[in-house]
Amino acid sequence: MRNVPGALPIRILAISVLAGLLVGAAVTLYVLSTEGLTRLLFLGNPLSTYDTLPVWYLYAVPTVAILIVNRLIALDPTVREYGVAEIAQAVEEKRYTVTLRGLILKIFASTLSLASGFNVGNEGPSAAIGAMIAHKLNALFSLPRRFVTLLISIGASSGIAAVFVSPVTGITFALENITAPFLDRLMGPIILGAAVAFGVANQFLEPLVFHYSTGRRFDYDYLLASLLFLPVMIVTLGLYLILKKRLLALLDWLMHRRLGRWRNLFFALIGGATVGTLLHLAPIATFSGHQMVAALINGQIHISLLLILTVVLLRILGTVIAIYANAVGGLFLPLMSIGALVGYGYGEALNLYGGFAVHSYAFAAIGAAVFMGVVMRLPLTAVVLALEITYDYNIIVPTAVTVVLSGYLMNRIFGIEKLTADSPTTLGKTPPSS
Repeated sequence: MRNVPGALPIRILAISVLAGLLVGAAVTLYVLSTEGLTRLLFLGNPLSTYDTLPVWYLYAVPTVAILIVNRLIALDPTVREYGVAEIAQAVEEKRYTVTLRGLILKIFASTLSLASGFNVGNEGPSAAIGAMIAHKLNALFSLPRRFVTLLISIGASSGIAAVFVSPVTGITFALENITAPFLDRLMGPIILGAAVAFGVANQFLEPLVFHYSTGRRFDYDYLLASLLFLPVMIVTLGLYLILKKRLLALLDWLMHRRLGRWRNLFFALIGGATVGTLLHLAPIATFSGHQMVAALINGQIHISLLLILTVVLLRILGTVIAIYANAVGGLFLPLMSIGALVGYGYGEALNLYGGFAVHSYAFAAIGAAVFMGVVMRLPLTAVVLALEITYDYNIIVPTAVTVVLSGYLMNRIFGIEKLTADSPTTLGKTPPSS
């Protein structure tokens, strides 16, 4: 076969298929294990069993779990949650080595974090698991170091494609996070890996599905309501970023000036106490938010406006505390859940007080995609996610307009950087004493 200058070697395509198979299987096992452990810890669905369990038990489960997670991080710092782009850069700079032990510990730590109720998502670890598996394949087949970023991108996109059971979202996530400068050469293998991983995960996992799609028919009756949603999202995002900044400033002050070597123990105990309190008072404000998003965008639950406000504030608090407690997980789903709550509340308010006859679940779907897209600076991923979940122009078009305009304004005001659930340390560098 004739070699074409600049073409990728055929073995890269073969490794893409192998990576897709391995990552799809690993992420499927990871998600199912998390669901199983959650039911084991809480003797069933925690949203149904929480009021039958002793209060002390609701506090003990997350506290013991996060103490174990922190111990695992002390044994192997690579267990800590890092962004995929940071992993790729650290590997290229030889600051980071992927080991089988580190991969297994990371899966276990993330499973514990999610199953015990912390406000983190499974998409971050899924992308990292994919990146770590792909990097091991790179070493196994002795590929040149110039392919490291490509292989890690394939693994990360495969992880996202598997966990969301959405191949195009996985592809877009990798492209928007890592590979934008290399699109002309890397697109093919990334698509191949994500598609294969989706094929594996689709046999076992449930995707987010929007059951009320109207397809390509655009309902102009929603146009005014959609336009009014833009300032609502801008105000909500601004309040979220201000509140998060204040909370982070307070926690940073505590971490650096008051706690010293007791930092990890303090935040682990605070994290366990926070999750325990939320499990006792408002269990819907705990866990990743996947079930909440699926229920809100399909009108399967009804939440009062007061409860929506309460849960939004609690989820913001829970997410920030989870980061500092070293819970291993991503922010993709927790942010989507906050946006879904805001959108659902907006729809309910329009129906009750605005004289509009709209479906609250439609704005829940828009809010979920927009909130994640703006805060994580992934606008294209947000639009593609809305497309792949809903297949509804009444969701996709408002999402695209809102995520771009609100994202532009928020970035001008707050200077948002790419957001991950990273700890305050830098990957591959010595963390502060703990």
